Amino acid sequence: MAPQTLPIRDPVTGSSAEILVSQGFNCFRFTAMPDGQPLEILYAPADFATGQSRPSRGGIPLMFPFPGRIPGTTLTWKRKKYTLEAGDALGNAIHGFVMSRPWRVIDQADNQLSGEFHAWRDDPSLKERWPADFKFTAIYTLLGNTLDGHYIIENPGDTPLPCGFGTHPYFRVPLGKNMSGGENMCGKADECIVKLPVQERWELKEMLPTGRRIKLKKAKEFQAGQRYGDLKLDDVFTDLQFDGDWCQSSIHDPASGRTITQRCDSTFRECVVYTPPHREAICIEPLTCAPSSFELTRQKIDAGLRTIAPGESITARVQISVS
Repeated sequence: MAPQTLPIRDPVTGSSAEILVSQGFNCFRFTAMPDGQPLEILYAPADFATGQSRPSRGGIPLMFPFPGRIPGTTLTWKRKKYTLEAGDALGNAIHGFVMSRPWRVIDQADNQLSGEFHAWRDDPSLKERWPADFKFTAIYTLLGNTLDGHYIIENPGDTPLPCGFGTHPYFRVPLGKNMSGGENMCGKADECIVKLPVQERWELKEMLPTGRRIKLKKAKEFQAGQRYGDLKLDDVFTDLQFDGDWCQSSIHDPASGRTITQRCDSTFRECVVYTPPHREAICIEPLTCAPSSFELTRQKIDAGLRTIAPGESITARVQISVS
């Protein structure tokens, strides 16, 4: 299938976004217009729109029906085994199915695009790879300099749907370069301040949670903000701080005065933070469950695994704003 990308645009500010429909409905470009100047918010490799890059390497990959890793490539559920797809260098399945497959567009307006992936309809091979059918709808809306992601997960079948969901946004640092490649009060990535509303982390062994949660000795530093230059992370955090129904993280560039704020609703309870080796971005990934949640649940550890009954659904919301 030839790559298919579709744009949306806010008519008031001129902010825009672009979604790669043919590979995971990935919103790989969000161009905000703070001060009337175009500013790229999301990192993606230069060839990402061609569909040739790995789906998890840029933009906002959508991870479903499991975020993060499942040990090995076999899922056992209700005494039945399901063969998954190997995805990482350690031989584990990773990030689910929907981010690498074509989606269907179901509605489009100037500032909004809706897409759907219906597992057993759009890829019948998934009947042998997952315990239940699922329908995933993503709705992206631009309102000023805010990109709103509204996600609806439905169980259209007649068996319970075990699942978890997460987004994997790549936020560019620093926040001073404009689209033309010029400099606009451009600071350094290392000087950007990252605020994370976290209080605990999952202990990891070979990138998989052991089941042990550890209180952060420097929780206040994470919450108050730390220099990007002091962060080297690929960690799973939990015990997130919420203000009402929303949990908020941010990236601030002191040189330009610009701030990216990400808000996620209370459907989410974990957050992976990843600093890629190229140091051009930081990933702040809200998850509804911990990676390896199936294994942890078997050990009677609360890892956030959701089971959606036939005919039922859950919703999730993530907003990315620039000021």
